[in-house]
Amino acid sequence: MDLGAVIIAVAGVAGTLGGSFLTQRAAERARRRELELVRDQDEIREYLLLRRTCYAELNRDARQFTTALNHHLHLLREGAVEEAHRDALDEAKRAHRDRYSTAQMIAPDDVLACASTVNQALNRVYGQVKRLEQGEPEPGETMATAAQAQAEIWDLLRTMRTTMRRDLGVSASE
Repeated sequence: MDLGAVIIAVAGVAGTLGGSFLTQRAAERARRRELELVRDQDEIREYLLLRRTCYAELNRDARQFTTALNHHLHLLREGAVEEAHRDALDEAKRAHRDRYSTAQMIAPDDVLACASTVNQALNRVYGQVKRLEQGEPEPGETMATAAQAQAEIWDLLRTMRTTMRRDLGVSASE
């Protein structure tokens, strides 16, 4: 066999082996990209589920806090506030605070802005209710002004819920 034939044979074998190696590496890169894509999609789904759960709980607890404030105002008017009622109001406040704290770490800025507005309004009314209960209202604070401020929270809750639903892709507008 002459040297030229040997070189051609070696080049053929090297080409075949090299082609197999390159094909294998390309297939591995494609599998890695596919796994990364699947992982990214899973992370997106998990984040969406986390936001959905957070929003549902924040909405529920903000509504319950608003309802507890309303109930407490009714009890104040009747002069029938007992320790159990104070505890129930404080528990509603704690639950909302905990959900709001979670939302601060998860929600995007537009949702967090609405949640912050609701949180501030709830805490403002809570302060009014407690001062009225203790007989130490600030100037201009009355049962009527506290009730009006509490009633206005429902509009803020609707805005927050609409913003959350839009963020989740549930609706374009409500």
